[in-house]
Amino acid sequence: MTEKNKQVRWVLVTGSSRGIGQAIAQNLAAAGYGIVVHYVHSESSAQQTVAAVESHGAPCRLLKFDVSNRDQTREVLEKDIEENGCYYGVVCNAGIAVDGIFPMLDGNAWDSVIHTNLDSFYNVLHPLTLPLIKTRKPARIITIASVSGLIGNRGQVNYSAAKAGIIGATKALAIELASRKITVNCIAPGLIETDMTDKAPVEEMIKAIPAGRVGKPEEVAAAVKFLLSDDAAYITRQVISVNGGLC
Repeated sequence: MTEKNKQVRWVLVTGSSRGIGQAIAQNLAAAGYGIVVHYVHSESSAQQTVAAVESHGAPCRLLKFDVSNRDQTREVLEKDIEENGCYYGVVCNAGIAVDGIFPMLDGNAWDSVIHTNLDSFYNVLHPLTLPLIKTRKPARIITIASVSGLIGNRGQVNYSAAKAGIIGATKALAIELASRKITVNCIAPGLIETDMTDKAPVEEMIKAIPAGRVGKPEEVAAAVKFLLSDDAAYITRQVISVNGGLC
């Protein structure tokens, strides 16, 4: 590990090749963090994130793995921290949605959403927890859930189940790590303008949002940046909703 790596606070952002994850990576880079960009499918999109991060003068490196693949995820993460040292922060953002009303929801739609969204909590964080503890330094873990995990959503029984599971797991892990000065918090976005909402009936959905508009990825990223900061050292086991007052 180089002297430069020792001086930088590195943050792993899963699913940072697009959408909310990309906005988080750029926002943190502007704040001076080193960013570990993660992707699984689109290398070109991931490289765009890398370019955006580096445009802020922030150090960056790129990892490719499937968060639903436990062995692959562990292998890549263990190799990365062995070569570069442990992260200061981890943002578990990677996720997918496969919507459909429950009677018509097939097993593959259930499994893929649960494996990618919920199992990834274990797959990503389990290899990193002991290394974080062993640094004997403050650290930050932030998970990205959803308003669907708080109130449920029609056509998203699988997604709501996964995101609710993330909220419960986050709160439990926060208790275990609090004495180690490792905070564990969750952000639950509402309707955010990303490619995942391109086909959604946005105009109809806005009627239920007190703020009367769709949120921006940068607004979620701002909440992440605060929870990573030294000012948030006494905030743990919390769910921060970024949803325009939806719930």
